[in-house]
Amino acid sequence: MRTWHSRYQLKLIPTDLIIALAAGLAGLATQLDQTLPALAFYALGVPTVGLVWLLALWMADAYGRRRLAQGNYQFRALARAALGILATVAIVAYVTNLGLSRVYVFTVMSILVIGSLAARLVLQRWLLRMRCQGRLMQRTVVVGRADSVSALIHSLNSEPAQGLLPVAVCATDLSGAPLSVGKIGGVPVLGPPTLAVDAVDLADAEVVAVASHPDLAGPALRRLTWALEDRGVELIVAPGLLDVAGPRLSIRPSQNLSLLHVERPAATPVHVISKSIMDTCVAAIIVALLSPVLVAIAVAVKLGDGGPVFFRQQRVGVRGRPFAMLKFRTMVVDAESRLATLAASSDGNALMFKMKDDPRVTGIGKYLRRYSLDELPQMFNVLRGEMSLVGPRPPLAREVDQYEPDAHRRLRVKPGMTGLWQVSGRSDLSWEESLRLDLHYVDNWSPAGDLHILLRTVKAVVAGSGAY
Repeated sequence: MRTWHSRYQLKLIPTDLIIALAAGLAGLATQLDQTLPALAFYALGVPTVGLVWLLALWMADAYGRRRLAQGNYQFRALARAALGILATVAIVAYVTNLGLSRVYVFTVMSILVIGSLAARLVLQRWLLRMRCQGRLMQRTVVVGRADSVSALIHSLNSEPAQGLLPVAVCATDLSGAPLSVGKIGGVPVLGPPTLAVDAVDLADAEVVAVASHPDLAGPALRRLTWALEDRGVELIVAPGLLDVAGPRLSIRPSQNLSLLHVERPAATPVHVISKSIMDTCVAAIIVALLSPVLVAIAVAVKLGDGGPVFFRQQRVGVRGRPFAMLKFRTMVVDAESRLATLAASSDGNALMFKMKDDPRVTGIGKYLRRYSLDELPQMFNVLRGEMSLVGPRPPLAREVDQYEPDAHRRLRVKPGMTGLWQVSGRSDLSWEESLRLDLHYVDNWSPAGDLHILLRTVKAVVAGSGAY
């Protein structure tokens, strides 16, 4: 039975070879006006480009099993392979005085990088689609204490893109005693952690995922690693750190013990200032480009029922400072006074009131809400420095009054027009999930992450998911 690695490689490697041959042919086409000897030299370059490109990708670990489908790593591998080829060509051309055409090199390298990049994007989407259907998954034994195992199983099941399918559990209860239950999270319990290797054989597993457990540390974990190595089974250890992103984690090696180093969040003064500058510049450009749209929406709202164009609502900003958030008005004028009678039938989560088919929403308001056009005036809040383009959802004062201590960390950064909450389901999320996403953003935000969220926002707005 083929693993997902082999199926993925059987698609990726031939695709890279075809792209490389196409790049060699395209480069040859740029040299058709050369003399016959030179033309023969460039023709020989067609198969050479194919072999050299595959070799460069292999040396850059682009085909390694562990990171075969990791997008960011694959892009870096492509960059390393391309730079390696360019450096080698430059050195060879200098030493041998080879007069290689710059147009040829530019054409070949452009097609190699862009083509292989596009191939990986397509194949990663194919793999994600397969995994969302429950296919090409790795059978996984989850080992640890019952509470940690339950959380890890829930995380793996909610993220099929990880490709890990829990099929067996080896766990103890909180006191370290054998479990009396037969399943955790719907996954059968096959024994305590000491029987993890037996569970691997019984469940025909490919991966062992270890959650935090006092009995699986130091020598015990090392012996488990050795036993799994003999069986060709991968080992994954969950460090027990909630929502700490990869860039903040690094290994600090020492002679006797390797330590997991967790960097501080990136909210340094330099990062905060650069984020504010980017917000202001982008918001100004968007307002300038969309000014005709803003005027058209304002006219439509005004003609709808003759009420005010804008709706101003007090929200809580960074460090708990209140500000007036602007939106195009999508509800009837007396919407706030009718809120109390509708709160009992809310479709939103525990703290954030949301209601599908809210009777207070106007006709034009339904369309503005579905595509988030009602939020465009918040660009002026961004220009005033009260909000950011990306950040946690700006809360109401009554919501902040009900915050538990952890939730107050959301107020350490400026609220955003969009964020992880916006692109992950919006009003369809529970309060706990909304809070988890906001705290993840606060602890792990970066300029690249903000750009990724903005791109995902476009898709979420067009789909209209969770918007009501």
